[in-house]
Parts: sequence; structure tokens; C-alpha cells
Amino acid sequence: MSHPTTLDPPRSTLIAPAARVVDATKVYGHGATQVTALDHVTVDIAAGVFTAVMGPSGSGKSTLLHCLAGLDVLTSGTVRLGDVDLGTLSDAALTKLRRTHVGFVFQAFNLIPTLTAAENITLPLRLAGARPDKAWIDEVVATVGLEGRLGHRPAELSGGQQQRVAVARALAARPRVIFADEPTGNLDSRSGGEVLGLLRAAVDTYGQTIVMVTHDATAASTADTALFLADGRIAERIERPEGRRIRDVMNALGA
Repeated sequence: MSHPTTLDPPRSTLIAPAARVVDATKVYGHGATQVTALDHVTVDIAAGVFTAVMGPSGSGKSTLLHCLAGLDVLTSGTVRLGDVDLGTLSDAALTKLRRTHVGFVFQAFNLIPTLTAAENITLPLRLAGARPDKAWIDEVVATVGLEGRLGHRPAELSGGQQQRVAVARALAARPRVIFADEPTGNLDSRSGGEVLGLLRAAVDTYGQTIVMVTHDATAASTADTALFLADGRIAERIERPEGRRIRDVMNALGA
């Protein structure tokens, strides 16, 4: 089977990875202040899989996520989303790709305070000039349990509800990959668990691909795969991670 040439939503039969970095290096600063955040990293992100990225502070995990998502640019190496080399895209093309084929869930929710929950959910689609698919949006809203809160603005919602809006927004465009950066970091344990359950369900029900940066072993144990970075390099990879094993690896890495 040939590799796909478009950025359609992931399917279980997909052979090519959803995203990939090859010999990825990211350097910040110059001279005495130079920091190598990624040091010749090569890794595939499997389609239809929930991948957690972990590591000590400064290990490069957030930099890897940002480069995979097209939010930051590599110093050298290649990053691909499907068959698209992000390094070949203009700023305008990269912005369009992020709006239509990438979903984001951040620790700080990043909702527009003057918009309702419904308007926040469909905002990326409208910015991309696409008409929201009402049946799909209704299904997403039902999945995240927001049916009665769509007319509320962020300030009228709890933290957990705001993050549900962010998850729905990420799913709305049926993206190739959802990138989540510490999505439970601002939530209590109950709300955090609910959000992780929603991300897990997105993978299991819709075949969504999710890459999540987290420092939390419990959160990482929700994933199918855990990648561990240290000093800008891949230090360990665990399939079907569980809490004790995750904590052992993090302790070995000095986290």
C-alpha cells in the first residue's frame, strides 16, 4: 500500500505515520548562551495512537511538540505532517495547515473571552473559511458533554468546562493530529481525569491521533505510547505505559 498523499483524517489502515521528525535539531541563542533543545531527534508519531511525551524540565519535550505542530521551526532536520514537509511551506500555508489539519489543547485553555463556547469551538474553521459540519459539531459537543453550556462565555464556565470547549475545538476540524501541552495542568484531579478520558475516547472512537506533553505519570498512563526525552534526545520509549514503569523511567532520568 502506498503512503497517503493528503491530510485526510487518520484511518486504522494507514501505514505512514501521522507525523515525523528526522534528524531534528533546535538551537536557541548563540555563543555562551546557546542551548540545544533538540539534538538530532528522529521519531515517528503513529496514526490513530495516543502518544505521551515526558522528560525532565528542559529536556526538549515542549520544543518537540511545538516543532511537530508547526509552531516553531527546526534549526536543521525535517518535520512532516503526513507527507507534507513543513519546512517547505510559506508562513501563510503553514497557518492554513494548522487551522485545518492540526488541533491544539493548551494548559491555559486559550479561549477567546468575548466568544461563547459554541463560537470558540467553531472559530478555527471559520478563520479557515470553512463551514462547520453541524452534525459533526453536534456529535463532538455531545461527546464532551457541553450541550447545556454552548451559550456561555469562558468566564461563566469552570476550568474543566473550559478545557472541554478546547477539546471540542480541537476535534471540530477533524484534524490529522491533536497536540496537547499539559492539558490537565490547570485542573483539579477530577476535571483532569475527565479531560484525559475525552482524549482517550477521541482515539478509541474516532481514530484520532494525539500527542500530549505531560509531567504527570497518571496522565501519561492514559496513552498508548510514552516517549521520554532527556537533554534533547529520545531516552526511552514504552508501549502500553503504566504508572509505576513511568515513574521508574522518570526517576532514572533525574526528573
